Amino acid sequence: MLVIGIAGGTGSGKTTVVNNILRDLNTESVIVISQDNYYKDNHDMPLEERSKINFDHPRSIDFDLLKEHVRALKNGETIEQPVYSFITHTRTGETILTHPQSVIIVEGILVLTDAELRELFDVTIFVHADSDERLIRRVRRDIQERGRDLDEVLSRYQDTLKPMHQQFIEPSKNYADIIIPNMKKGHSVAVKILSSVIKEKLNTTK
Repeated sequence: MLVIGIAGGTGSGKTTVVNNILRDLNTESVIVISQDNYYKDNHDMPLEERSKINFDHPRSIDFDLLKEHVRALKNGETIEQPVYSFITHTRTGETILTHPQSVIIVEGILVLTDAELRELFDVTIFVHADSDERLIRRVRRDIQERGRDLDEVLSRYQDTLKPMHQQFIEPSKNYADIIIPNMKKGHSVAVKILSSVIKEKLNTTK
């Protein structure tokens, strides 16, 4: 089994990298675990307080559960991923039944910040993108997908997202085996190389 950790700042293009890898491989032997599903459940807090949580700080992530699930998959066990709502800032109560496969991709802005989680990865990736480009993508996503207004998005970026990126996410790049530049040429070359590594792993497990 090959376990790959993919990190990078918000809006850096991690999801695009993952989708391109899956499209390039065209295989069902790869599963994706999203850090976004592992935010701590804060249902016991009022919505107003939940909306003020710093979701870009490592302590907002239930790393214990995430590590438990990655270990279980590596042991050939099936897991039930939680489903998180960014509108209510709580887990929905639904789960995603996930079976172990030959390749596991764990992606999220903070997945390289936890030392024990990093130990579970065979390959670590960091997707790098210009800060202005990341801001534009974050604004579009939060407004279109998460029902937030422009002032809220920009305030979050200035007050929490940017400082957390500088304090935790950008330094985690030092733990990456491969850094993927979010430029068309560099991006495509890096994805092809990574896909080749995965294909080789899949072929050796057949």
